Amino acid sequence: MGELQIMRFSSYKIFDEYAEKYDSWYWRNPILFKCEAETIRSLKLNGRGLSIGVGSGTLDSQASVDVGIDPSVNMLKLASIRGIDVVRATGEYLPFKDEVFDFTLITVTICFLSSPEKAVLEARRVLRPQGEIAVCIIPKDSSWGKEYMKKARKGHIFYSYARFYTLKEIKQLLEEHSFRVVTIKSTLSYSPHDKPRIEEPSEDPYGKGFVCIKAVKI
Repeated sequence: MGELQIMRFSSYKIFDEYAEKYDSWYWRNPILFKCEAETIRSLKLNGRGLSIGVGSGTLDSQASVDVGIDPSVNMLKLASIRGIDVVRATGEYLPFKDEVFDFTLITVTICFLSSPEKAVLEARRVLRPQGEIAVCIIPKDSSWGKEYMKKARKGHIFYSYARFYTLKEIKQLLEEHSFRVVTIKSTLSYSPHDKPRIEEPSEDPYGKGFVCIKAVKI
């Protein structure tokens, strides 16, 4: 097992141990949560949905997600309370038949995956023809990404296991695996050190701290 895989495996245990601490972020930061939730809703994901890395389900439930997978048992317990059918699994190995979902949602999860490429391929496999994938990230070249990477270097309980990506890298990843990007929505135009404020989702991702890319299976 390589160093990256070992690190990702350790992160599963961290999320199990601190599931409620992770989930409490949303209630401690209601304005940020509302901005991110509105951005996910603006993607207009419809049909039978799968959340890959559902976590506690708080944010992912803003889309019409039916099923959520996660390797953390305690995260799944929280997600199930929010009405999501849960399955313990990783994004790289989805325990579902081909072409059974209309959309897949990957919210702030791709940074914790040992192989984003495998996860995107698996997401494509379980999507019906013309199905949609939505990937929401904290771009590493945004003020939020830079702040979180700084915390990671100091041993942050969650971020120290993350690998952040740029919007360009995620777009390239999707296009290389037979997806066509159709929509980009974003929010958090201010920095982590500014006073939070409610924002409407924007189509301009430049400098934003939370960006969602929607693409269609081709």
